[in-house]
Amino acid sequence: MNIEEFYDADPRRRSSDEENLGREWLDDEGRRYELNWVVDTGELYLMAEPTEPVEMDPLGDSFVPDMPVELITVEVLATIADRADLDATLAGWPEAMDAADGVGWVRSRLEQA
Repeated sequence: MNIEEFYDADPRRRSSDEENLGREWLDDEGRRYELNWVVDTGELYLMAEPTEPVEMDPLGDSFVPDMPVELITVEVLATIADRADLDATLAGWPEAMDAADGVGWVRSRLEQA
């Protein structure tokens, strides 16, 4: 689902605080993800956002165009009740994020939990 469909599906998501667990997660194919946890719903999700192209305007200034919503996808990985459980389940995540397949590490930790 895209990011708007994700937020539209449950109104609690829009009003909830979110904990960001890193923006540089890579999967085994080198795609980049952001990992977030929605406090009010307990949802841990990956957001995939393609690399933004840098464009030049006629004056030679560079800018990043707006990313179409359809290209920003969300995958809910798990529901984790509270922050203590999240911390226990993903202990060591900052180091794991730098791994070649950090997303695989997250999936493995969730399977073990």
